[in-house]
Amino acid sequence: MEIAIISHDGKKADMVQFLNKNKDVLSKESITLIATGTTGGRAEKAGFKVIKMLSGPLGGDAQIAARVAEGKTAMVFFFKDPLASHPHEPDVNMLVRVCDVHNVALATNEATAQLLLDAIATRV
Repeated sequence: MEIAIISHDGKKADMVQFLNKNKDVLSKESITLIATGTTGGRAEKAGFKVIKMLSGPLGGDAQIAARVAEGKTAMVFFFKDPLASHPHEPDVNMLVRVCDVHNVALATNEATAQLLLDAIATRV
């Protein structure tokens, strides 16, 4: 199962903390993590194997959306920072729309991401 991880700058530390908290599930051979560039780099430094796309503002969000549309990505964890403005907001909205169109689970905060992981933990 391919899971995409993305986080705005103000949420990168939260994403790494979430990944570490769920290391047993996310490190299983049946899970492949993909990420936008900077988030992926942070995840790698924390010891996770990650396939990195471009940085979000440089097209990484669009690359992940393409993988969702192709049926390759089964779940997206996008920790959004609701208190900051983001110049690439159209890309973010496009990714959310693609997840909705293709009925792919999308978590925009840790609470929802945890529920999704808990739901698949026994199946992976």
